[in-house]
Amino acid sequence: MIQASKLANKRVVVSPGASGAKRSVRVCATSENREEPALVQRRALLGSLSVALPLIGAAQPSLAAYGEAANVFGSKTGNFTGFTPYEGDGYSLNLPSKWNPSKEKIFPGTDLRYTDNFDDVNNLEVIVTKGGKEPSTGSEFLNSISYLFGETTKTDFESKSEGGFKPNTAAQISVLSADVSKKNGKNYYEFELLTRTADGNEGGRHQLISAASSNGNLYIFRAQAGDKRWIGVGKGVRAECIGAWKSFTVA
Repeated sequence: MIQASKLANKRVVVSPGASGAKRSVRVCATSENREEPALVQRRALLGSLSVALPLIGAAQPSLAAYGEAANVFGSKTGNFTGFTPYEGDGYSLNLPSKWNPSKEKIFPGTDLRYTDNFDDVNNLEVIVTKGGKEPSTGSEFLNSISYLFGETTKTDFESKSEGGFKPNTAAQISVLSADVSKKNGKNYYEFELLTRTADGNEGGRHQLISAASSNGNLYIFRAQAGDKRWIGVGKGVRAECIGAWKSFTVA
């Protein structure tokens, strides 16, 4: 007797014999059974692909700028403050990360100068005056650095009243804030000014000044920004200038 379970996917052929003779039975593998190994291989391949595809789709590249470590695990790395710490000769400050160094030395004693990469009307500099003394009053100090805000080449000029200026006036300075603060036992003279000239543009210039004496030298920090850039398109450069201004310290 041939069991039915053993005949699954098989073809049974019964050969008739002579009367009274035993009939022969042949069991042949069907085409479906012959193709079974190929089907198994295809199913195994599809199964492995179904596992691999989600892994491929979820993979993210670990990108890194030159000189930085690759972000393998996807968490944030690096400095995201918008500033780069800088150590100078006897002073330190945070530089706006999108500003560039400048080789210009407009004023004597300029030790550092950076400019905005969008518009160089926005800039900062550190001036070191050898043997400079700490000013006794804020007004005395402002008078001593008035050259930073521009000087006229002629003193006997005549001009009419225009652009909000009085007759025979080429420039004016408005003191927006003045303060003397202490950091590490040293006095810092800090001023926020708005300077305007009769033939100027940008609505004037914001000037942030911080000065302190150390080791017999006077260190002066100045950041300048055009008034239209101060709170202009986007967020402006106000935060960058103030951040550098407040971070300035001397050794």
